Amino acid sequence: MSNDNVTAVRTAYAVAERKDLEGWVNLFTPDGVFTDNSVGVTYRGRALADPVRNYGTAFSNMHRELYRIYADGNVVVVQLALQGTHDGPLQLPFGELPATGKQMDAPCCDVFELENGKIKRFDCYPEGSIIFAQLGVLNNLDAALSH
Repeated sequence: MSNDNVTAVRTAYAVAERKDLEGWVNLFTPDGVFTDNSVGVTYRGRALADPVRNYGTAFSNMHRELYRIYADGNVVVVQLALQGTHDGPLQLPFGELPATGKQMDAPCCDVFELENGKIKRFDCYPEGSIIFAQLGVLNNLDAALSH
């Protein structure tokens, strides 16, 4: 079962990489949830596509470099890096960050709980402070955001 779950998770990254929003939503169970723990937002239903759309818009060449994958029963944990050029607006709960043109290569840890090959729970832990530092906005976050 673990290998099937690893395959399901690898497929999920490939679908996100293609920015296939419909395909992404269909990877989740009907009650599936996606939590972006860097901003404390949880997505359900059709809104599951929002983070893939948002990051795909903000980073047109968005890539998820997978380093290590650990599987234990229905849980798969992935150590990865979020990579890309910030060339579009990034929507954040506290405002919009206009394109900076800077590169992002930030560590992330994702935890998936699967049920019958579908994602029941996806907890994403991107390193927000490193992302903001790489985008050059950490020192002046308030000024960088358009309110």
